Formats: sequence, C-alpha cells, structure tokens
Amino acid sequence: MLEVITLLGKTIAVISACWAIVSGVGAWKREFIGKRRIELAEETLAAFFEIKDAIAFIRSPFASVGEGESRVVGDREKPEETELLNRGHIVFERYEKKREVFIKFETLKYKFMATYGEDSEAIFKDTNKTVNSIFSSARLLATQYWQRQGRVQMSDDEFKKHLEGMQKHEDVFWDTWEDDDVIRKQLQSIQNRLDAVVASTFEEPMPTYKLLTKKLW
Repeated sequence: MLEVITLLGKTIAVISACWAIVSGVGAWKREFIGKRRIELAEETLAAFFEIKDAIAFIRSPFASVGEGESRVVGDREKPEETELLNRGHIVFERYEKKREVFIKFETLKYKFMATYGEDSEAIFKDTNKTVNSIFSSARLLATQYWQRQGRVQMSDDEFKKHLEGMQKHEDVFWDTWEDDDVIRKQLQSIQNRLDAVVASTFEEPMPTYKLLTKKLW
C-alpha cells in the first residue's frame, strides 16, 4: 500500500512538473505575442498620428515666400499662369518634406495585415486615397479652376457650376481647421476604424487565460 502511495505521489509530481513546463511555456508565448501585438498597435497608431500632422502641414493655407517655385516652368507659360501653377505645386513640395512619415506608415501595412487580418488593409488604402485626393484637387485647381476664374467668360449657370467645383476642391486643398473639414473628417473616420481594430490588443487578459496558466500546486 505504501509503495502505491509513493508511486502515486511521484506520478502526481511528474504531472505537476509537466504542467508547470507546459503552462509556463504557454504563458511566456502568450505574453511574447501579446507584447508584440501591443508594440505593433502602438507603432501604427503613432505613425497615423504623424500622418495627420503631416497632412495638416501640407494643407496649411499659409504659404512662405518661394514655396511652389521648385516646379519646372513651361516655356510658354505666362507669369500669371506660373503663379497659379506654383500655388498648386506647394502641396507637392510639402509632401516631399514629410515623405518619410508616409513611407513609415506604409511599411507597417503588411505586418499589420498579418496580425489583424487582410480587411485591415482598407485603413492604409483609405489613408492613401485621402492623400491622393489632395493632390488631385491641387492639379485641378491650378490647371483649370484658378486659370478660368476671372479670365474666361461664362454664363450664369456655368459660373455657378464653376464656383461650386472650385469650392469643393479648395475645401480639400486648404485646411479650414474646423470639425467639419472634409479631410479632417475622413482622417478621423479612418482613425476610429484603426482604434476599433487594435482595441482588443489593449484589453486585460481573459479569465480563461489566467486559469490555464495558473499553477496547480
């Protein structure tokens, strides 16, 4: 009987030791993965905040002397045309100054997708669409709307349509610093989706996780 009890005790000790190893490795693995997810989430959030600041800089309606003049001037451009084209070119110059911010965010895309799923790619795609919409409006304003303003004779209906189109693109081109600013609203919507995707990463561990990693002796 004593031998049976002794053998049973050794068996329990072995099982306990195995459980300790398994639960310890599992806990370490979960902690390591959790830490990596948190680091990735924080890095992506920080990169997106930098994107928002960079876009605010790009869209600032205040221009310094000489901004936009890096553009190659066409041989047949008139001075007034050059002035308007240079004005539109300002956003491209400013983007170049902040290029690394956008590259940094883009380099996180595939790692983020691998962690949070393929659907999360939409966050990065929509951010790029927002940036590209600024460039598109800049081109249209500089090459069409501003060039026509006060220089091309239009009917009342044509002029109304012209003003509406110009206003629409200027709302994209220039930052109004208002809550209803079209680009700021788009960026806030993207940020809300990003926050929702990473929210679970910052939550407390599940009770079941605590149970599975709890020592039994």
